Amino acid sequence: MNRKHWSAALFGASAIGLCAAPSLAEVARFEIVSVEHNVFGGQSFGAVGTYDRIKAKATIAVDPNDRRNAPIADIKAAPRNAAGKVEAVADVEIVTPSNPAKGAHRIFYEVVNRGHKLGLGLFNDAVGVSPNLGKASDAGNGYLMRQGYTLVWTGWQGDFEPRPDDIVIKVPVVPNVTGRVTEEFLFDNLTSPIKAQLTYPAADMTSGRLVVRARFNDAPATPADMSFRFIDPTHIEITRPKGFDAGALYQLEYTAKDPKVLSLGFAAMRDIVSFLRHDGSADNPLAAGGKPTIQTALAYGTSQSGRFLREYLYLGFNEDMSGKPVFEGMLPHVGGGRYTGINMRFGLPDRNPRHANDPAAIADRFPMSYAETTEPFTGVKDSLLSACSKTGTCPKIIQADSEYEWWGSRASLVITDPAGKPVKLPDNVRIVMTAGAPHGSGVNAVARTTDQCMLPLNPVAQGPTLRAVAANLDAWVVKGVTPPPSRTPNLEDGSLVDARTQSLSIPGLPYTGMHVAAASEDWTVLPHVIRGDYVVYVPKVNADGNILGGIHLPVHAVPKATYTGWNPHVVGDAPTTLCALRGGVLPFAATREERLKTGDPRLSVAERYPTAAAYVAKVDATARQLVKARYMLAEDLPRQHAAAAADTLSRLHPDPGAPPPRGDGD
Repeated sequence: MNRKHWSAALFGASAIGLCAAPSLAEVARFEIVSVEHNVFGGQSFGAVGTYDRIKAKATIAVDPNDRRNAPIADIKAAPRNAAGKVEAVADVEIVTPSNPAKGAHRIFYEVVNRGHKLGLGLFNDAVGVSPNLGKASDAGNGYLMRQGYTLVWTGWQGDFEPRPDDIVIKVPVVPNVTGRVTEEFLFDNLTSPIKAQLTYPAADMTSGRLVVRARFNDAPATPADMSFRFIDPTHIEITRPKGFDAGALYQLEYTAKDPKVLSLGFAAMRDIVSFLRHDGSADNPLAAGGKPTIQTALAYGTSQSGRFLREYLYLGFNEDMSGKPVFEGMLPHVGGGRYTGINMRFGLPDRNPRHANDPAAIADRFPMSYAETTEPFTGVKDSLLSACSKTGTCPKIIQADSEYEWWGSRASLVITDPAGKPVKLPDNVRIVMTAGAPHGSGVNAVARTTDQCMLPLNPVAQGPTLRAVAANLDAWVVKGVTPPPSRTPNLEDGSLVDARTQSLSIPGLPYTGMHVAAASEDWTVLPHVIRGDYVVYVPKVNADGNILGGIHLPVHAVPKATYTGWNPHVVGDAPTTLCALRGGVLPFAATREERLKTGDPRLSVAERYPTAAAYVAKVDATARQLVKARYMLAEDLPRQHAAAAADTLSRLHPDPGAPPPRGDGD
């Protein structure tokens, strides 16, 4: 039946609509769970009109002998159905124009982050988005809907117990397999004893080895007063030793069982999007009149999901089972130079190593760049585009990072080789960075303090950059309009430097060269052996402590504070390491007299902007320049002006009643 018929039949019903086997063999079943009309409170988005929401479950059946599935770890060992295929069941959610003819016929696919949708908060400046998208406020400023996109989310992560409304995948367990697994724990407190959850159940609860390090570079220690016990196969309790602070690193090596075929998440994303794009049958909710309606697909992922997107591309999954590209455009966001650590036996996709962790953890491995580079310790040459280049399925890519990734996620390795030499990015790739922005702050974020971080949290939101990047990517893919050049700190103009040469003499900005290192590690042996270090650079700062390179939004280009992508832990919690994912902020003094009293070399607000009108004029001029350069959209001009006029652009004065910004837990 076509979409109009099943929409009417299923709306308000609790029954599940079971479709016959679709024509694309990898999607064996596509089951409509529910259909809701007029979501977002029934509001209409210009000429596009209202939107509907479809929830479904898709069963994929993957041929383990097909070369396109060969990268999936343990695919040959996975249980098979009667046809010899390996199955997984993924949640699917689609938000699409109620009248498909008024839409753009383009999928805007978001890789969910630990089962959550984050894109509406980032692109649409929506706050407190409800899972069912039932409120008008869930649409925020409506940017994605006004473009006529069909929004799609599918489950890919299968290593955690889902909560209601999480979008996940159920994958098979490889039977009768055990192996050694190393888990790392950073607690940021001194609770003892303290409980910790294991990713995989222990096969043997009578053995295991626990070590502690004050910092990763220290030798592992086994103090006499440290111990642990298994509470059950998936939980341990650690009695912590004296003499180690709240930021100490605990590493447990144990024998685990029941590895999951987690990389089926890559195949699910590939096969479901390809089905929605190319299947013309009544089984496809996006088909009409026996024909598919989607002409183009763009993919976006933030943080963990941006890392997933980079790995998806590297492993060659952008080629579907008919040899076509799944996505014509990709926007990995705040992924830096990292992966997920999913594609291996006993993978750990939910773990994001932070500053004190192993600098060569499974999320951080060669290659990091879209350009071909050489691994200096093995001689291997590789690139993120190696697989798709061979099949002609490489998309156009704009990777967008915050400033944090250049301190905390080895982002410099995207534009240099591991030896620290600059590389030329391929013509289909752009890299941009929002200067002065943390890993993630919502549009409602304020400069609030925490117990873990030395500086108040950086409230700069990346919405204006992301909207411009999305528009540039869309125009590049659909109309062939070349996007503006990459804009990041770089070696050529001196805006990227060795962290050890960076110095600040600003009271209250305790920078000591801290950044997350990168290393080459041999994972074929236990314990893993570090072969050597890669060269990692950080952005150069100006006299105010603000960095030089990247896209400077008005809040950073016309500043009332120093906005950093780094933020040290407090004393007692690994103070020489970075607060994970956080940036910091240090406001300028209000007057010259005030700054002289504290010895602050930064000009005061009054010295920079003699009147409120002068400040607003500078913000307006900066915003217009960004629009001209296509790093900001014209629709953001009045928003920037209004925020500057209301003196809320910098959000330096915390509102005690304001909710904290939603983090993604990367």
